[in-house]
Amino acid sequence: MSNVGIVIVSHSPLVAEGTADMVRQMVGDEVPLAWCGGNGHGGLGTSVEAIMGAIDKAWSEAGVAILVDLGGAETNSEMAVEMIGEPRSHKIIVCNAPIVEGAVMAATESSGGASLKEVVATAHELSPS
Repeated sequence: MSNVGIVIVSHSPLVAEGTADMVRQMVGDEVPLAWCGGNGHGGLGTSVEAIMGAIDKAWSEAGVAILVDLGGAETNSEMAVEMIGEPRSHKIIVCNAPIVEGAVMAATESSGGASLKEVVATAHELSPS
């Protein structure tokens, strides 16, 4: 059985890479993991194409949870999922949860064999009510 993949999308490539580094140190290589950040010109932002590439890199038949930092990252992640289309898009969920804590907790759940629904629920538990 494969573990749920985790994608980290931040407006800052340094935040995305640092978060991915924390996740990797916590769960090792048991969880498919990818990150992307920045606008391609060295500035802050996100790119639909980079997000699609990260989803491909972290792809798992168990699904992929995408953790985002701000509204633009969420919007571009949703666009990337739409562009990927069926049959894979129904196995991808964008999580609006704290990016660092959410990514670490989601990956920890995934490493234990949790389902996509359980991984996403764990990340969402960290969101303020």
